[in-house]
Amino acid sequence: MNHDICFVGLENLPVLAREFNHLGAGGEQVQQTLLSRALVRRGYRVCMVVLDHGQADGAVWDGVTTFRAYRPEAGIGGLRFIHPRWTGIWSALSRANASTYYVSCAGMRVGLVAMFCCLRRRRLVFRTASDSDCCPDRLLVSYARDRRLYEYGLRHADSILTQSASQHTNMLLNYGHESTVAGMLVDAPESAKDFADRDIDVLWVNNFQGLKRPDRFIDLARRLPERHFVMIGGAGPGGQQLFDSIKEQAESCSNVTFLGRIPYHDVNEYYARAKVFVNTSDIEGFPNSYLQAWIRGVPVVTFIDPDDVISRQNLGAAARDPDGMYLAVRSLLADHALWTKASEDAKAFMASEFDESAILRPYLDAMRLEAGVPAS
Repeated sequence: MNHDICFVGLENLPVLAREFNHLGAGGEQVQQTLLSRALVRRGYRVCMVVLDHGQADGAVWDGVTTFRAYRPEAGIGGLRFIHPRWTGIWSALSRANASTYYVSCAGMRVGLVAMFCCLRRRRLVFRTASDSDCCPDRLLVSYARDRRLYEYGLRHADSILTQSASQHTNMLLNYGHESTVAGMLVDAPESAKDFADRDIDVLWVNNFQGLKRPDRFIDLARRLPERHFVMIGGAGPGGQQLFDSIKEQAESCSNVTFLGRIPYHDVNEYYARAKVFVNTSDIEGFPNSYLQAWIRGVPVVTFIDPDDVISRQNLGAAARDPDGMYLAVRSLLADHALWTKASEDAKAFMASEFDESAILRPYLDAMRLEAGVPAS
């Protein structure tokens, strides 16, 4: 076989290749790309199945070989599920010729990759990307066909990885499958700014979808008119109308800077400049944005606290409602000692819990790879 591991991440190219970063990406695309680079540094043969954006088939970035599946706009409505999506994905999987295939996020791709692996006798690793992936009644999958394919994929996965203990519990309770909790990787900065050197009081970074509730950020900004709020993100699937509406509202607030989509390669500088990071979503998994904030000493205020880690480790505040979020943000910005303690605790937590070699261990076990030593 040509490769040890193949990541099936059709939307990964904007993170992997800077020249495509205008296309936008989410947290799971970041995680797959960071994981692929970490494995390359340890000497593994890594490839990735991505969408066709005009790049050459077999193009290599950072040691990761990419195989094109299909063009995003290709196909005829009603038929494109079969061709080019199913056929394109399977063709790319075949060209990758890997021992193990890795796919994340609930949806039909999990089933398509599982069928391929069963036919070719290859190993399949699935990792959740959201709490909803473990709860059938909250599954963010529109079509019954795709939900059945997802369930087929879960049944035939050789290993399932989850983001948190609560996801592990729900995967077992709702689907009857055991899983292993696996942490996430993050790009580390060289240093973190002091409080006085940060010029963004409150930062929001997310895709514009209804479940992300960007309207709550606007409401928060209106309650704290003396603070500088910055909003970053592009329209998610079906989210253009919401994007336009929130942009209009943001532009009516003198204390809100609306930046729209910022490429992943450039967004970390905004985390470095922020005093507080806010997540307003109704549903998440373990957001990559939390890690990007904490490693730069930015406390996180949110409604979603995976396994109560924010409350237990003093990494910001877990709010119960918008009033609680307002009070938490106001307190962190007004009380320098409170902010400093949360900032230092966040950096210490990341240093102790997110060592790359330790994070990789469950992934290597799932992929049946031996632990390698990263190249210097």
